[in-house]
Amino acid sequence: MKAASKTKRGKGRVLTIVLFLALPVLMLVLFTYVPFVDMFKNSLTDWDGISKTSNFVGLKNYVRLFTDPQYLSVLKNTVYYLIGAVVQIALALFLAYFLSASYRGSAFYKGVVFFPALLNGVAVSMIFLFFYREGGPLDSILIALGHNADTLPHWIGDSHMVNLSLVLAMLWRYVGQNVIVFGGAILSTDKTALEEAKLDGATQWQRFRYIVLPRLKPTIAVGMILAIKNTISIFEIPFIITGGENGSSTFVVQTIKTAFDNRKAGMASAMGIVLLIVILVISIIQNRYGISEEEE
Repeated sequence: MKAASKTKRGKGRVLTIVLFLALPVLMLVLFTYVPFVDMFKNSLTDWDGISKTSNFVGLKNYVRLFTDPQYLSVLKNTVYYLIGAVVQIALALFLAYFLSASYRGSAFYKGVVFFPALLNGVAVSMIFLFFYREGGPLDSILIALGHNADTLPHWIGDSHMVNLSLVLAMLWRYVGQNVIVFGGAILSTDKTALEEAKLDGATQWQRFRYIVLPRLKPTIAVGMILAIKNTISIFEIPFIITGGENGSSTFVVQTIKTAFDNRKAGMASAMGIVLLIVILVISIIQNRYGISEEEE
Protein backbone atom coordinates (compact mmCIF):
# COMPACT_ATOMS: atom_id res chain seq x y z
CA MET A 1 0.00 0.00 0.00
CA LYS A 2 2.81 2.40 0.92
CA ALA A 3 4.61 1.69 -2.35
CA ALA A 4 1.40 2.29 -4.33
CA SER A 5 0.81 5.53 -2.42
CA LYS A 6 4.35 6.74 -3.16
CA THR A 7 3.94 5.85 -6.82
CA LYS A 8 0.65 7.76 -6.97
CA ARG A 9 2.21 10.81 -5.30
CA GLY A 10 5.15 10.63 -7.71
CA LYS A 11 2.85 10.53 -10.74
CA GLY A 12 0.84 13.42 -9.33
CA ARG A 13 4.02 15.44 -8.84
CA VAL A 14 5.17 14.74 -12.40
CA LEU A 15 1.73 15.69 -13.74
CA THR A 16 1.83 18.97 -11.78
CA ILE A 17 5.26 19.82 -13.15
CA VAL A 18 4.17 19.02 -16.70
CA LEU A 19 1.04 21.17 -16.40
CA PHE A 20 3.01 24.12 -15.03
CA LEU A 21 5.62 23.83 -17.78
CA ALA A 22 3.21 23.18 -20.65
CA LEU A 23 2.13 26.79 -21.22
CA PRO A 24 5.63 28.37 -20.96
CA VAL A 25 7.10 25.71 -23.26
CA LEU A 26 4.25 26.18 -25.73
CA MET A 27 4.78 29.96 -25.76
CA LEU A 28 8.53 29.46 -26.14
CA VAL A 29 8.00 27.23 -29.16
CA LEU A 30 5.37 29.48 -30.76
CA PHE A 31 7.12 32.82 -30.22
CA THR A 32 10.80 31.81 -30.40
CA TYR A 33 11.55 28.58 -32.23
CA VAL A 34 8.84 28.74 -34.89
CA PRO A 35 9.76 32.35 -35.88
CA PHE A 36 13.44 31.37 -35.91
CA VAL A 37 12.80 28.49 -38.32
CA ASP A 38 10.65 30.75 -40.46
CA MET A 39 13.32 33.46 -40.49
CA PHE A 40 15.99 30.95 -41.49
CA LYS A 41 13.79 29.73 -44.37
CA ASN A 42 13.31 33.34 -45.50
CA SER A 43 17.06 33.95 -45.36
CA LEU A 44 17.47 31.39 -48.14
CA THR A 45 15.07 33.27 -50.45
CA ASP A 46 14.73 36.66 -52.14
CA TRP A 47 11.42 37.44 -50.38
CA ASP A 48 10.54 41.13 -50.35
CA GLY A 49 8.41 40.93 -47.22
CA ILE A 50 5.10 41.50 -49.02
CA SER A 51 4.70 39.00 -51.86
CA LYS A 52 3.17 35.62 -51.19
CA THR A 53 5.84 33.96 -53.31
CA SER A 54 9.62 34.00 -53.25
CA ASN A 55 12.54 32.39 -55.05
CA PHE A 56 15.04 30.09 -53.40
CA VAL A 57 18.58 31.56 -53.58
CA GLY A 58 20.45 29.30 -51.17
CA LEU A 59 23.35 30.93 -49.33
CA LYS A 60 23.50 33.89 -51.72
CA ASN A 61 22.31 36.34 -49.04
CA TYR A 62 24.99 35.17 -46.60
CA VAL A 63 27.72 35.43 -49.23
CA ARG A 64 26.61 38.93 -50.16
CA LEU A 65 26.59 39.97 -46.50
CA PHE A 66 30.34 39.34 -46.24
CA THR A 67 31.31 40.53 -49.74
CA ASP A 68 29.11 43.53 -50.57
CA PRO A 69 30.82 46.84 -49.57
CA GLN A 70 27.44 48.19 -48.44
CA TYR A 71 27.27 45.60 -45.67
CA LEU A 72 31.01 45.41 -44.99
CA SER A 73 30.98 49.11 -44.09
CA VAL A 74 28.37 48.33 -41.45
CA LEU A 75 30.60 45.63 -40.01
CA LYS A 76 33.47 48.14 -39.92
CA ASN A 77 31.31 50.54 -37.91
CA THR A 78 30.97 47.82 -35.29
CA VAL A 79 34.72 48.19 -34.63
CA TYR A 80 34.06 51.68 -33.21
CA TYR A 81 31.60 50.26 -30.73
CA LEU A 82 33.89 47.35 -29.80
CA ILE A 83 36.66 49.84 -28.99
CA GLY A 84 34.04 51.80 -27.06
CA ALA A 85 33.23 48.66 -25.06
CA VAL A 86 36.87 48.37 -23.98
CA VAL A 87 36.96 52.06 -23.01
CA GLN A 88 33.65 51.60 -21.19
CA ILE A 89 35.03 48.82 -18.99
CA ALA A 90 38.29 50.70 -18.28
CA LEU A 91 36.44 53.91 -17.39
CA ALA A 92 33.93 52.06 -15.23
CA LEU A 93 36.75 50.30 -13.39
CA PHE A 94 38.51 53.60 -12.70
CA LEU A 95 35.32 55.30 -11.50
CA ALA A 96 34.32 52.30 -9.37
CA TYR A 97 37.68 52.27 -7.59
CA PHE A 98 37.55 56.02 -7.06
CA LEU A 99 33.96 55.98 -5.77
CA SER A 100 34.46 52.93 -3.55
CA ALA A 101 36.38 55.06 -1.05
CA SER A 102 34.37 56.45 1.86
CA TYR A 103 34.34 60.22 1.71
CA ARG A 104 31.79 62.97 1.93
CA GLY A 105 29.43 62.95 -1.03
CA SER A 106 30.54 59.58 -2.44
CA ALA A 107 26.98 58.21 -2.40
CA PHE A 108 25.77 61.26 -4.33
CA TYR A 109 28.45 60.82 -7.00
CA LYS A 110 27.54 57.14 -7.34
CA GLY A 111 23.95 58.15 -7.99
CA VAL A 112 25.03 60.71 -10.58
CA VAL A 113 27.15 58.14 -12.43
CA PHE A 114 24.42 55.47 -12.32
CA PHE A 115 21.55 57.81 -13.32
CA PRO A 116 22.01 57.43 -17.14
CA ALA A 117 21.56 53.67 -16.82
CA LEU A 118 18.03 54.30 -15.54
CA LEU A 119 17.03 56.25 -18.64
CA ASN A 120 15.29 54.77 -21.64
CA GLY A 121 17.41 54.44 -24.78
CA VAL A 122 15.06 56.77 -26.66
CA ALA A 123 15.43 59.44 -23.95
CA VAL A 124 19.23 59.15 -24.07
CA SER A 125 19.17 59.48 -27.86
CA MET A 126 16.98 62.59 -27.73
CA ILE A 127 19.31 64.16 -25.14
CA PHE A 128 22.37 63.67 -27.34
CA LEU A 129 20.50 64.68 -30.48
CA PHE A 130 19.94 68.04 -28.80
CA PHE A 131 23.47 68.09 -27.34
CA TYR A 132 25.19 67.45 -30.68
CA ARG A 133 23.05 69.68 -32.91
CA GLU A 134 24.76 72.55 -34.70
CA GLY A 135 24.91 75.53 -32.33
CA GLY A 136 23.82 73.28 -29.47
CA PRO A 137 25.18 72.94 -25.93
CA LEU A 138 28.42 71.21 -26.96
CA ASP A 139 29.27 73.92 -29.50
CA SER A 140 28.39 76.62 -26.96
CA ILE A 141 30.71 75.07 -24.36
CA LEU A 142 33.60 74.83 -26.82
CA ILE A 143 33.07 78.42 -28.00
CA ALA A 144 33.07 79.57 -24.37
CA LEU A 145 36.42 77.80 -23.93
CA GLY A 146 37.89 79.81 -26.81
CA HIS A 147 37.31 77.65 -29.88
CA ASN A 148 36.40 79.28 -33.18
CA ALA A 149 32.79 78.56 -34.13
CA ASP A 150 33.74 78.20 -37.82
CA THR A 151 36.22 75.39 -37.11
CA LEU A 152 33.93 73.26 -34.98
CA PRO A 153 32.96 69.95 -36.62
CA HIS A 154 29.40 68.93 -37.29
CA TRP A 155 29.27 66.17 -34.70
CA ILE A 156 26.57 64.03 -36.33
CA GLY A 157 26.77 65.37 -39.88
CA ASP A 158 30.48 64.71 -40.46
CA SER A 159 31.21 61.13 -41.47
CA HIS A 160 34.57 61.34 -39.70
CA MET A 161 33.02 62.37 -36.37
CA VAL A 162 29.60 60.76 -36.29
CA ASN A 163 30.63 57.29 -35.08
CA LEU A 164 32.85 58.75 -32.37
CA SER A 165 29.96 60.95 -31.23
CA LEU A 166 27.60 57.97 -31.08
CA VAL A 167 30.11 55.87 -29.15
CA LEU A 168 30.42 58.65 -26.56
CA ALA A 169 26.64 58.62 -26.17
CA MET A 170 26.78 54.86 -25.66
CA LEU A 171 29.48 55.27 -23.01
CA TRP A 172 27.40 57.83 -21.13
CA ARG A 173 24.45 55.45 -21.04
CA TYR A 174 26.14 52.16 -20.09
CA VAL A 175 29.17 53.03 -17.97
CA GLY A 176 27.09 53.61 -14.82
CA GLN A 177 25.80 50.05 -14.51
CA ASN A 178 29.33 48.69 -14.78
CA VAL A 179 30.48 51.12 -12.09
CA ILE A 180 27.89 49.70 -9.69
CA VAL A 181 28.87 46.10 -10.46
CA PHE A 182 32.61 46.76 -10.15
CA GLY A 183 32.04 48.87 -7.04
CA GLY A 184 30.28 45.99 -5.31
CA ALA A 185 33.14 43.64 -6.19
CA ILE A 186 35.72 46.14 -4.92
CA LEU A 187 33.87 46.59 -1.61
CA SER A 188 33.94 42.81 -1.11
CA THR A 189 37.74 42.78 -1.34
CA ASP A 190 39.58 41.64 1.79
CA LYS A 191 40.13 44.82 3.81
CA THR A 192 42.82 43.16 5.95
CA ALA A 193 45.06 42.55 2.92
CA LEU A 194 44.64 46.17 1.84
CA GLU A 195 45.51 47.49 5.30
CA GLU A 196 48.56 45.24 5.57
CA ALA A 197 49.77 46.36 2.14
CA LYS A 198 49.28 49.99 3.16
CA LEU A 199 51.32 49.46 6.35
CA ASP A 200 54.06 47.83 4.28
CA GLY A 201 54.32 51.02 2.21
CA ALA A 202 52.40 49.99 -0.90
CA THR A 203 51.03 52.89 -2.90
CA GLN A 204 47.38 53.14 -3.84
CA TRP A 205 48.17 52.07 -7.40
CA GLN A 206 50.13 49.04 -6.13
CA ARG A 207 47.27 48.03 -3.82
CA PHE A 208 44.86 48.26 -6.72
CA ARG A 209 47.11 46.40 -9.17
CA TYR A 210 48.22 43.51 -6.96
CA ILE A 211 45.27 43.05 -4.56
CA VAL A 212 42.07 44.49 -5.99
CA LEU A 213 42.51 43.86 -9.73
CA PRO A 214 43.24 40.08 -9.53
CA ARG A 215 40.03 39.60 -7.54
CA LEU A 216 38.06 41.57 -10.12
CA LYS A 217 39.11 39.53 -13.17
CA PRO A 218 35.98 37.30 -13.28
CA THR A 219 33.72 40.35 -12.87
CA ILE A 220 35.62 42.29 -15.53
CA ALA A 221 35.42 39.36 -17.96
CA VAL A 222 31.64 39.04 -17.56
CA GLY A 223 31.22 42.82 -17.82
CA MET A 224 33.30 42.85 -20.99
CA ILE A 225 31.20 40.12 -22.60
CA LEU A 226 27.96 41.93 -21.73
CA ALA A 227 29.40 45.20 -23.08
CA ILE A 228 30.28 43.49 -26.38
CA LYS A 229 26.75 42.07 -26.63
CA ASN A 230 25.30 45.56 -26.08
CA THR A 231 27.55 47.12 -28.72
CA ILE A 232 26.79 44.50 -31.36
CA SER A 233 23.03 44.85 -30.91
CA ILE A 234 22.90 48.63 -30.33
CA PHE A 235 19.97 50.23 -32.11
CA GLU A 236 18.23 53.22 -30.46
CA ILE A 237 21.16 55.65 -30.32
CA PRO A 238 22.27 55.52 -34.00
CA PHE A 239 18.73 55.08 -35.32
CA ILE A 240 17.26 58.10 -33.52
CA ILE A 241 20.25 60.44 -33.68
CA THR A 242 21.32 59.88 -37.29
CA GLY A 243 18.94 57.33 -38.79
CA GLY A 244 22.02 55.44 -39.94
CA GLU A 245 23.06 58.26 -42.29
CA ASN A 246 26.58 59.65 -42.88
CA GLY A 247 28.16 56.22 -42.54
CA SER A 248 26.82 55.62 -39.01
CA SER A 249 24.58 52.63 -39.67
CA THR A 250 25.05 49.73 -37.26
CA PHE A 251 24.26 46.09 -37.95
CA VAL A 252 20.78 46.24 -36.42
CA VAL A 253 19.94 49.59 -38.06
CA GLN A 254 21.03 48.26 -41.46
CA THR A 255 18.92 45.14 -40.89
CA ILE A 256 15.81 47.26 -40.28
CA LYS A 257 16.51 49.45 -43.32
CA THR A 258 17.12 46.41 -45.50
CA ALA A 259 13.84 44.82 -44.46
CA PHE A 260 11.49 47.82 -44.56
CA ASP A 261 13.13 50.50 -46.71
CA ASN A 262 14.75 48.31 -49.35
CA ARG A 263 12.08 45.57 -49.22
CA LYS A 264 14.67 42.80 -48.93
CA ALA A 265 13.24 40.67 -46.15
CA GLY A 266 15.28 37.65 -47.21
CA MET A 267 18.54 39.54 -46.87
CA ALA A 268 17.40 41.06 -43.57
CA SER A 269 16.57 37.57 -42.29
CA ALA A 270 20.10 36.43 -43.13
CA MET A 271 21.48 39.41 -41.20
CA GLY A 272 19.27 38.53 -38.25
CA ILE A 273 20.51 34.93 -38.27
CA VAL A 274 24.15 36.07 -38.30
CA LEU A 275 23.51 38.48 -35.42
CA LEU A 276 21.75 35.75 -33.45
CA ILE A 277 24.66 33.35 -33.95
CA VAL A 278 27.19 35.96 -32.79
CA ILE A 279 25.20 36.77 -29.65
CA LEU A 280 24.63 33.06 -29.00
CA VAL A 281 28.38 32.36 -29.19
CA ILE A 282 29.10 35.22 -26.80
CA SER A 283 26.43 33.95 -24.40
CA ILE A 284 27.90 30.44 -24.45
CA ILE A 285 31.35 31.84 -23.67
CA GLN A 286 29.87 33.88 -20.83
CA ASN A 287 28.03 30.90 -19.34
CA ARG A 288 31.02 28.57 -19.59
CA TYR A 289 33.28 31.19 -18.06
CA GLY A 290 30.87 31.71 -15.17
CA ILE A 291 30.61 27.96 -14.54
CA SER A 292 34.38 27.50 -14.58
CA GLU A 293 34.88 30.38 -12.16
CA GLU A 294 32.19 29.04 -9.81
CA GLU A 295 33.72 25.56 -9.84
CA GLU A 296 37.15 27.05 -9.18
